[in-house]
Amino acid sequence: RVGLEGPLVQIVGVVKDGKYLFLGEDPRSFFYLPLAQNYRSEITLFVHSEGDPAMLTSSIRELVREFDRDLPLYDVKTMVSHLRDGGAFLFVRLGAELAGTFGLLGLVLAVVGIYGVISYSVSQRRHEIGIRMALGAQTTDVLRLVIGQGVALTAVGVAIGLSAAFVLTRLMTSLLYGVSATDAQTFVVVPVLLTGVALAASFVPARRAAKVDPMAALRCE
Repeated sequence: RVGLEGPLVQIVGVVKDGKYLFLGEDPRSFFYLPLAQNYRSEITLFVHSEGDPAMLTSSIRELVREFDRDLPLYDVKTMVSHLRDGGAFLFVRLGAELAGTFGLLGLVLAVVGIYGVISYSVSQRRHEIGIRMALGAQTTDVLRLVIGQGVALTAVGVAIGLSAAFVLTRLMTSLLYGVSATDAQTFVVVPVLLTGVALAASFVPARRAAKVDPMAALRCE
């Protein structure tokens, strides 16, 4: 009986508590009723299989035709594609795409910012670099000097960013799925990627500084 005053029903299936609409909802109890007591014009058929489920599509269609050739069968998909394209992951997917877009934009801004700072620093230190080269500094020494400055700036930025990310991701735990708030892979790959991008952004100004003519740099002062 459903409820104290509800009608008598025949239960044909009971499943464990689960989420049935969105990932953010609390797990709830669920049971199945016969079609005669809970009629719907459309029915969802779940098929458990071993191996690649996409290979069973044609077999399932043939099996349904054996029961009723006029019964329409549509929207056949695997559970993976259903979760990926359906509403269960809608907000998660939109949030991930938005976060990815902002992350890419932040990466571009970081590259442009590092390149601009290093380029400006090189132009301001042109006289110093000219003196160093006049006193015997080699091209590799100048490259090491300029790139080292870029690495130092990047290290400070990465340290601040990791500290802020460690705090903020704990506040976003409810929005994460399939990954922890302190995912080690993310906290390792992202800093390495940013450091590599920073090195690439520092290389062009470093090459320009290494080609400075000592005499021209000294005469400009």
